[in-house]
Amino acid sequence: MSIFKAYDIRGVYGQDLDDAVFYRIARAYARFCGFSGKGRVVVARDCRKSGNALFESFSQGLVDEGVDVIDIGLASTPMSYFANAHLKADGSVMITASHNTREWNGCKLCRANAIPISGATGIKDIERMVADIGAHEPPYGVGEITKVDVSSEYAAHVRKFAHMKRPLHLALDFANGMGIAEAVAFAGSDITYDSLFGEYDGDFPNHDANPLHRETLRDLQELIRANPGKYAFGVAYDGDADRAGFIDEKGEIIPMDFVTALISQDLLASNPGAACLYDLRSSRVCEETIAAAGGKPVMSRVGHSFIKAQMRENDAIFAGELSGHYYFKANSTAESSSMATFALANIVSASDKPLSELIAPLRKYSQSGEINTKTTTPPAAILAKVKEIYSAKAKVIELDGVSVDAWDADGWWANVRMSNTEPLVRLNLEGRTQAIMEAKRDEFLALIRS
Repeated sequence: MSIFKAYDIRGVYGQDLDDAVFYRIARAYARFCGFSGKGRVVVARDCRKSGNALFESFSQGLVDEGVDVIDIGLASTPMSYFANAHLKADGSVMITASHNTREWNGCKLCRANAIPISGATGIKDIERMVADIGAHEPPYGVGEITKVDVSSEYAAHVRKFAHMKRPLHLALDFANGMGIAEAVAFAGSDITYDSLFGEYDGDFPNHDANPLHRETLRDLQELIRANPGKYAFGVAYDGDADRAGFIDEKGEIIPMDFVTALISQDLLASNPGAACLYDLRSSRVCEETIAAAGGKPVMSRVGHSFIKAQMRENDAIFAGELSGHYYFKANSTAESSSMATFALANIVSASDKPLSELIAPLRKYSQSGEINTKTTTPPAAILAKVKEIYSAKAKVIELDGVSVDAWDADGWWANVRMSNTEPLVRLNLEGRTQAIMEAKRDEFLALIRS
């Protein structure tokens, strides 16, 4: 399987990718972007054990293309996006495998202003160029490596987003990853916190750094439940801290689309009429909440590169993704988990209700969650069948896979889409009632699996 994915480059270190491949990727990236002989590129890395070696290889590849490297060291992915724009660089590279387990690594590539390079906008071209670059190709030029620490500037940038009415005490699970760097923004603010697993360890010895997996949230839930009344809410970070999962003051997991709805509502109070994006797997309450707050609700594709492009097209102030990515216009339309934390803190601190009660009105409908089916039938054929069957019965949208909207008539919607990396078909479905959801869920699964 190729390491060149839809949104980034990723594989098992020493098996799928190594230092030599990263050197060639760097040279191909520089050539593809037109940086050779003149560019300035921010390069950062997370705390994985292979990160330093891959940084050295990638940086050498850039230097040999005549590109100057701005080394911001160990950093969160949101911090690398900030450095790209703040330092007016021509591009940025974040060496990370995000939420993947310790043996993985990879990189996220951007142009200037943190505009991502995806499979559709360059990763596949870079893959073809890498194949043509020899291991001993002579240097094009000689660049320089300069170390720059942007953590204090990033912290100041994020704190501008805070408008808390009172101090709050939080519980944070860093999972031994880059949330440790991200939390620099809370120093000197009205947020104080207790933390779990607050030492960098690229082996992630306590649990995987993936807030999408419920089992990784148990330690944080137990901390909150063991100290009733102490914490306003909890935050769990993924490995590179571009995603966050939230836990209420009772230790209950908050659905990530509900966080999207709450943050949108709050931001629209000071940005009336602005667009806010929600990914097409999100609950109907996102659209309803944004519209009720006077905003323009815009459904988006899944995937950070698509969402960021749609944000720019719609001049959106915010976007939320069901995977826990939260995007802010104020951060170059890129993710910032600390901005998302401040956004929730702003809301909770301004209310006399705890977070669980602020979330309660959003628990209106019944959701299936994402159901994955491994299939030997070509996924494209399954999507075509869904379109054929339901296009005569309901509104069909082909933004990402096939979405069927029968909400107004029958009280349900569904999205069926293909995985970008595996022979999987993914189903997300929501109904006005549990009975409607279960009936339509079973109907769609029977079609997918037949």
